[in-house]
Amino acid sequence: MALKKVQRFTYSVGHVLNDLCASMWFSYLLIFFHQVKLFNNGLAGNLMLIGQISDAVCTPFIGFESDRTSGILGLGKRKTWHLTGTISVLISFPFLFNKCITCENSPDWAQFVYYAPFVVIFQFGWAATQISHLSLIPEITSDAGERVGLNSLRYAFTVLSNLAVYLIFWLLFELHDSGSTELSIADAPKFQKLVFIVVSIGAVFSFIFHVGVKEKKSVPLDERPPPALSDSEAGSSIEESMLSKVNRMYVTCWLKEPQFYQIGGIYMCTRLFVNVSQVYLPQYCVESLKLNKKIIAIIPLVVFSSGFVTSFVMRPLNRKIGRKATYFVGAIIGIGACVWFYFITMSTADQVYGAAVLLGVGGSTMLVTSLAMTADLIAQNSESGAFVYGAMSFTDKLSNGIAIEIIQQFHPCVNCCPACVPYYRTVISVIPGGCVIVGLVFLLILLPQTIGKRRKDVVKLMKDVVTPSNKITNERINTSGYESDDENSPLLSKNKSINTPPVDQVERNAG
Repeated sequence: MALKKVQRFTYSVGHVLNDLCASMWFSYLLIFFHQVKLFNNGLAGNLMLIGQISDAVCTPFIGFESDRTSGILGLGKRKTWHLTGTISVLISFPFLFNKCITCENSPDWAQFVYYAPFVVIFQFGWAATQISHLSLIPEITSDAGERVGLNSLRYAFTVLSNLAVYLIFWLLFELHDSGSTELSIADAPKFQKLVFIVVSIGAVFSFIFHVGVKEKKSVPLDERPPPALSDSEAGSSIEESMLSKVNRMYVTCWLKEPQFYQIGGIYMCTRLFVNVSQVYLPQYCVESLKLNKKIIAIIPLVVFSSGFVTSFVMRPLNRKIGRKATYFVGAIIGIGACVWFYFITMSTADQVYGAAVLLGVGGSTMLVTSLAMTADLIAQNSESGAFVYGAMSFTDKLSNGIAIEIIQQFHPCVNCCPACVPYYRTVISVIPGGCVIVGLVFLLILLPQTIGKRRKDVVKLMKDVVTPSNKITNERINTSGYESDDENSPLLSKNKSINTPPVDQVERNAG
């Protein structure tokens, strides 16, 4: 059944607060601490590393808990975690772009201690909101086209959120021009105003999400009471019930599924491409190309504008050429952008706009498609969807933190120096481009496989985990999207009947 437009809209805006904050976190945290607060590069990198590790650690925990809890205050389990995350983000994020209270003139290490707890709280809240929002997709709809549509709309609002941040920041520069072309401590009020505007807008959209999205109350399968059946319905109902249980994917089942790691690798590489380029593009523009400080708002605006336009063609493109081919197209465009960045010089700095367009198109294509692949991997197993998204995000956040920490530690100087010119050019070209190439390797491994189709040993594990003592687990059960040990399984033929114990025996076993 097609979703109503109101459902699509209210779901799609549920991640806006996260998107707004993430835009500031990745685009401006390092440049704020480095060139406005004059922080040491290593400490600034450590601050972001703590954040990414906190997010990585919290994400699988939140995914696991989101799958097993039932929710509070009449909210579903996903919306409960979403609300928890929203509150955590609202009370912590503004502190990161404001002066250290009572310790503004303290040494960098003392201010680091002050900011670190706010980073941890923010990342916990961000992870809770992200995982709960993503894991709602398989529960809202089982239609593959609708899932791609929701991912596309979600990403469209991600792009709009980023556009809003950069537009507002550009306006702040225009309205409060300090007369200098370089960033300095005099620009601190601009960052402060931006962060308060961001959290205010995000809070409004989170409210719309919670009012408009109705999550179905989820009851664990093992706790559902059996329906009252007639004798004639009993036999077929037992078969359907067993099939439903066999279909369930537990954590141990996912850990045995090769596609879980393959798609996880694709998603991790895609996020590295998008996030590393987002973090270092502003510094590439002001350090390597020596452009006006306003460029840190304008160039990201170009990137996400092109990504926004691209997001609208993702659904028809995925339908026409498939997930894998779409990702390949995005990867080639992304590599092209990285190569172009490398060959731009101060004398040809205007070319950065063209490379930024390619960066937005490639990143948008790969990100939307990798999210759609993840939804396809989950398929009908929405009962453990949050764990899958949590595991994907774990690798994403951890790898991002490590990559940025390494880049910061290898920075050639404490502040800015001539060595920064080639350094940021190398960072913006080699690292994102290399990540895309690794992603293509994972795609090549995945190429001959059908996404969402379970291996035989995983299907067997699913049966063993759920019903280890029941004789029905010895049957070779084949369901949609699952392989069978025996292609002549009784369930494949309407003229054959499954061997099940009598109704009273099954009830005694269940008791």
